[in-house]
Amino acid sequence: MSRMDKVNNQIKREISIIIQQELSDPRMMFISITNVDVSPDLNNAKVYFSVLGEGQSVADAQKSLNGARGAIRRSVSRRMSIRHTPELNFVHDRSLTYGSEIEETLKEIYDDQEKNSTDNQA
Repeated sequence: MSRMDKVNNQIKREISIIIQQELSDPRMMFISITNVDVSPDLNNAKVYFSVLGEGQSVADAQKSLNGARGAIRRSVSRRMSIRHTPELNFVHDRSLTYGSEIEETLKEIYDDQEKNSTDNQA
């Protein structure tokens, strides 16, 4: 595992803990940090999150995370021993939603094939 992978994983772990234990915003209750991608110069980090629900839930989560960005960054800085704590940029991770959509499509295709197979046997 490279140094950058370790930094990404540590920041992901710390932000997850901070959101669950230190912040009292109820809009953050169902937020999960899915990935962190820190730039090689450690100046910026894209923090990918998912949230239960879509639409307004995502907007509320994004607003809450952006509002708490400074506090989260300070907490990460206190918890980690890195020279420079990157600026945090929160990005909604659509991969889980996208995966669910693909799974649903595949299920529909399978169900259609089953139905056609049953109809052809009758």
